[in-house]
Order: sequence, then C-alpha cells, then structure tokens
Amino acid sequence: MPDTKKTEKKYNLILDALQQLLEEKKIQNISVSEIAHKAGIGKGSIYYYFPSKGAILDALIERSYKQPLLTAKKLAAQTEVSPFTRMAMLLQACQTSSTAFIKQNNSSADNASAQDLAFLHQKYLAHVVSELKPALTEIIKQGIENGEIHFDSPAALAEIVLIVIAIKLDNTLLPSTPTETAETLQGLISLLEKGTGVASGTLSYLSLTPYMK
Repeated sequence: MPDTKKTEKKYNLILDALQQLLEEKKIQNISVSEIAHKAGIGKGSIYYYFPSKGAILDALIERSYKQPLLTAKKLAAQTEVSPFTRMAMLLQACQTSSTAFIKQNNSSADNASAQDLAFLHQKYLAHVVSELKPALTEIIKQGIENGEIHFDSPAALAEIVLIVIAIKLDNTLLPSTPTETAETLQGLISLLEKGTGVASGTLSYLSLTPYMK
C-alpha cells in the first residue's frame, strides 16, 4: 500500500519545481527533465504523477486557487443564506483567486513572454469558470425554486456572469482602467437585476468597487 504522505510530498515537490522554473524561464523552454531535477527526483517519477508538462501546469493552477474555489463550492450548500448573498460571496472568491493570480504573474513578468502570460491567463480563466460554474448554477437554481430569481437557464446565466467577472478582474485580455472596469461590472449587476426579475437596486450591495482596489 503506497505511503499517502510521501506520495503527496512528491506531488507537491513537482508543482513547486515548476512554479520556481516559471519565475526563471519561459514555459516553452522548461523541460520535464528540468522539473525533475529542480524537484530532486528522477524523471521517471514525474510520469508516475503526471502524463505531461501541461498536466503539471494544470495541477499547479488548480493548487494555487484551491482554497477560494473550495469556499465558493461550499456556498451552494448554505441554503439558509439568500442566493444573492451567496452569489456576492462567490464573486468575492473569484476576485480573490484573480488577485492571487495577477500577483503571482507580476513577480515573474520580467522572465515571461507575452505568449507565456497569455497562455497562463487562458488556463487560469478556463479553470476558474469551469470550477465555479456548477456552484453558481446551483445557487441560481435554488433562487428560482424559492421564487427569488426568475430565469429559465441557470447554467447559461452562471457562465455569462463568471466569464464577465473573470475577464474584467483579470484585466489582461481586455485591459481597462479601474473606472471602465467598474462601469462594466455595474452594468452586469443591472442586467442581473433585470434578467432575474428582481427590483432595481436589489443587488446594489454587490457593489464591485472593492474589486478595483
């Protein structure tokens, strides 16, 4: 029977190694052999845990944002809390992961090419949207069942909200000033109110001004 703690330690050593190399080199110039050397393990051990370098990168992104995303998923189960309050908390989790991602990439920006950063951002956005979508969809469904939200396609609404939030908070695919971003997010709130059939101003407490700090 495998030693779980030892296995987890090696797994994290590999992720740590890639993270360190990303601060030193461009993605395309990092080999699996280098990752293994940096981690202090044999190259063969890498393939025991991951089938490719891309899989290691995916796992690194997942680990980096595991806690805020886990928090968001737990919100779906808190049915005693208003769906709109939970939605606000979920968007906060999205903002937290975005801030962490930007901070991490700024630290290695001097060594990363525009292509590298675009690639990393694409993976980040895909991960955040795919991970948060089921939780937000469930929250919206509960709001519909309770009569608080009126909308026919909860999954579509969840995806639209997350794509807009993730892209605007990430601020690399469509660079905007804080004022422009705030206006876009305020517009999203207005559309949410109209699209879900709630009174204007109901979601005003979702003010996204803190996201711009």
